[in-house]
Amino acid sequence: MNAVVLNNVTKTYGRTRALDGVDLAFGRGVTGLLGPNGAGKTTLLRIVATSIAADSGGVRLAGRDPHGSHHELTAIRRELGYLPQELGYPSDMTAFGFVEYVAVLKEWNDRSRRHTEVRRVLDLVGLGDLSTKRVARLSGGQRRRVALAQALLGEPRILVLDEPTTGLDPTQRADLRRTLSVIAGQCAVLLSTHQTEDVAALCERVVVLAGGTVRFDGTVTDLVATAAGRVWLCDGPGPDALVSWRTGTGRHHVVGGTPPPGAMPTEPTLEDAYLLMLGPEAHSVRAPA
Repeated sequence: MNAVVLNNVTKTYGRTRALDGVDLAFGRGVTGLLGPNGAGKTTLLRIVATSIAADSGGVRLAGRDPHGSHHELTAIRRELGYLPQELGYPSDMTAFGFVEYVAVLKEWNDRSRRHTEVRRVLDLVGLGDLSTKRVARLSGGQRRRVALAQALLGEPRILVLDEPTTGLDPTQRADLRRTLSVIAGQCAVLLSTHQTEDVAALCERVVVLAGGTVRFDGTVTDLVATAAGRVWLCDGPGPDALVSWRTGTGRHHVVGGTPPPGAMPTEPTLEDAYLLMLGPEAHSVRAPA
């Protein structure tokens, strides 16, 4: 059963249509959401997280209608974890205190069970030893892990993550990937990121959103396959390439366009396929070198 189902969802801000007829359904596992700035990714995440409502279309979360009764909405939120792109922290709170505060909001009313759960999620994100440290004194990466911990309270059925690797160093990103790979066996994870390597490492499925519409919805392998025969290594930049850049070897990685003389085909990456899927909009993601 799909934990999240969106049917022809539309959302408008003034004259800007952030989402335009989005259809999406997914269950357990990690679904990656890629798209340039302004694509509608954060709006989509906030609708799934019940922070905002769609203007039109159908939304079902954990089998329930978030636009139904207050009881239905409360039941959904008990089964949902949300990591927004930015999260404010009271300066005087410890890591434990902040996560416990969120647990209270989620109606973990039994103090003993609540404390056990807070310790569990802090341990899960590798912050058990720092639970008594004030959030203001933690590093940016550590604060991001505190934010992830609050999203994991109660082993949510739906987990919504907006740029979860922001501020994390490579080791911390690898740790996060390991954590999410375990969690994904029990819940539906929607992960929005600009890091195609995170999607390649974690996601069974990828959705490309641009201009408020779904450009691609399928497996990572299938998206990469769309770039076959369209990526080359050359001695210079491609004259009509979609994008190209000079690599550390001195050769140019050329995506799209007509291959220059002497060009050698190379295996496309997920980033290559993503840029080709965006077309001219790719210039807002990676500037030509």
